Amino acid sequence: MAEEDAKFEDGGARALALKALDADDLNVISTLVQDAIFPAPEMHWDRKRRQFALLLNRFRWEEGPRIGAHPPERVQAVLLISDALAVASQGVDRADADVILSVLSLEWTPGEDGMGRITLVLAGDGAIAVDVECLDVVLKDVTRPYIAPSGKAPDHPE
Repeated sequence: MAEEDAKFEDGGARALALKALDADDLNVISTLVQDAIFPAPEMHWDRKRRQFALLLNRFRWEEGPRIGAHPPERVQAVLLISDALAVASQGVDRADADVILSVLSLEWTPGEDGMGRITLVLAGDGAIAVDVECLDVVLKDVTRPYIAPSGKAPDHPE
């Protein structure tokens, strides 16, 4: 008997599926991917399809603080940036498969005629810049949530 992957329908959690078409929408997605982690090889730019994608392990901020029997959770999600014209990075060694990158925020810098740049600001002074024809970003959960390995929510000292 072949085992099947768990599906969201099996549990009480609901998968997130959001689309950003303007700066306000992108701010919502930015909040949800804060503290998401991913290994460098999980980045992919399909030049022909003009898509840049990341497979993230994101912290489930939308669930709020968890106490007792409900520890903090993460979930794998795809962040897809469409209409990508160019991708550049700073402080990211894509050759090192063991390096784990952490997202701090997504920033939008508008250009002319709807074009612009989406910058993924990473911990440790790294950044990934994606020049786009227009702002079109999708965040979609693709696995069931799982207990965060650290058992804690990310902490941001003030």
